[in-house]
Amino acid sequence: MSRPRPRPLLFLDVDGPLNPYAAQAERRPEGYTTIRASVQPGRPLRVWLNPSHGAALLALPYDLCWATTWMDAANRWIAPVIGLPRLPYVDFGDSLLVHRPDGIHWKTEAIVTYAEGRPFAWVDDEQSPADLTYVTDQHPAPALLHHVDPRLGLREEDFTAMTEFATTLRT
Repeated sequence: MSRPRPRPLLFLDVDGPLNPYAAQAERRPEGYTTIRASVQPGRPLRVWLNPSHGAALLALPYDLCWATTWMDAANRWIAPVIGLPRLPYVDFGDSLLVHRPDGIHWKTEAIVTYAEGRPFAWVDDEQSPADLTYVTDQHPAPALLHHVDPRLGLREEDFTAMTEFATTLRT
């Protein structure tokens, strides 16, 4: 008897997909709430979050995982506001925010390593063609690198794209 195939992973960035930080500063997007997160010493960070995103993400056929500079802090500041449980996260360690001369995003290698050969979708606002090439060359399973406009955050069409990708994995 074969073991059931694990669900694909969904790697979630915060700033861009969940927090549309590039929206007009004086206009909070409709449906979003504002929090002030004191992630580092100094001035708190303004973050816009849509409380409906948590339920929508949990309804997707994925195992969710943070892939964000927030790392575990996303569990403290983001998850409760949008209704997510505590999630695992990619620990970027020494690669956090380190520019790569080959043009590959500093998150990409760590995400591929974390996935351990499982199919995944990565929702972010900073991927490039170089990242797609790296994932295609280095990762043995299907992967979706889904760009989200940081002015708009996650929208219905993004959830549709993630659902459609997961559906292709079951056929």
